[in-house]
Amino acid sequence: MPGTRRSLAIWTAALLLLTIAACHSGEMSRPLIVILIPSQDNPFFKSEGDAAAARARSLGYRVRVDAHNDDAYRQDNLIDAAIASNAAAIILDNAGADSSIAAVRRATRAGIPCFLIDREIAADGIAKAQIIADNYQGARIAAEEFVRAIGPKGGYAELLGRESDTNAQVRTQGFHSILDAQPDLRRVVAQSANWSQSEAFEKTETMLQAHADIRGIIAGNDTMALGAAAAVKTAGLKDIVIIGFDGSPDAIAAIRTGSIRATALQPAVLIARLAVDEAHQFLHAGNTGKPERQVIACDLVTQQNAADYGEFEKVR
Repeated sequence: MPGTRRSLAIWTAALLLLTIAACHSGEMSRPLIVILIPSQDNPFFKSEGDAAAARARSLGYRVRVDAHNDDAYRQDNLIDAAIASNAAAIILDNAGADSSIAAVRRATRAGIPCFLIDREIAADGIAKAQIIADNYQGARIAAEEFVRAIGPKGGYAELLGRESDTNAQVRTQGFHSILDAQPDLRRVVAQSANWSQSEAFEKTETMLQAHADIRGIIAGNDTMALGAAAAVKTAGLKDIVIIGFDGSPDAIAAIRTGSIRATALQPAVLIARLAVDEAHQFLHAGNTGKPERQVIACDLVTQQNAADYGEFEKVR
C-alpha cells in the first residue's frame, strides 16, 4: 500500500505539471498586444492602459503593459522589445509627436501595426490609427465655463502643462480662443507646472502672493488644478474659480465639493477600447474600417452632471 500511495502521488504530481505546461503553452500561443503608456502612476494614463488591457484580454490576446515615462529613448527600447517579442499589435500613447515617428515606422516595417491613443504623431500613413481626444474643443468648453463663472472682466492665472507636450500647447490655444475674445478679461500671470500637483501648489502660492486680485485659475490638467485648489485653501481664500482638464476621479470629487468648478473630461477609456477594437479588426480583416485620424469630443463636467462620470468615462 505505501508503494501504491507513493506511485499515486508521483502520477498526480506529473499530471499537474503536464496541466500547467499545457496551460502555459496555450497562453503563449495567443497573440500578444503590447500597450505602451507614458506612466503607470498618473491616473489618466493608468486608466487608458487598464482599459486597453482589459479589452484585449476579452478578445483573446495576451497583454504586456509598459511605461516609457515620456522618454523617447526608453520608448525606442520598448518598441524594439515588442518587435523582438513578435507582437501582433502595439497600442501607444507616445513620447512625442516628432520623436516617436521613427519608432512607429520601425514597428510598422517589422509588420507590427501601431494604434496611437491620446497623442498623435506629426506624420500620416505610418500608424494604422491615431485616436485622440479633441483637446482644442475640450479647452474651449472649459474656458467658456471659466468665463461664465468669473464674468467677462478681471484678472486670472494660467497653469501650463509640460512645454514639450503637444496637448499642452493645443489646450492653451483652445483656452485663449475664448478668453482672448473677452476684452476686459486679462491673464495676469502664467506658469508651467509640468502637469505636477506639487509644483502647481508651489506656483499657485507664489502667484497668489504676487497677484492678490486673481479671480480665477485655469489649468492645463486636473493634477495642476488640484494643486491650485490646495494652495487656495491653504491661503484661506474663497471665490477663486478653478478649472481643470482631463476628468480625473479626484477632480470630479473636488467638483462635487466645490473646490474646483469644472473639468473637460477626455474619454480615455473609450479611446483605449476603440484602439484595441480597431487593432482586432485590422488583424482579422486587414483594415480598420476607419480613417487613420479620429478625434473624439470631450465632455464638460460640472456639479450638475458630475454623478454621470466615473474613471475617465461617462457611466450613465
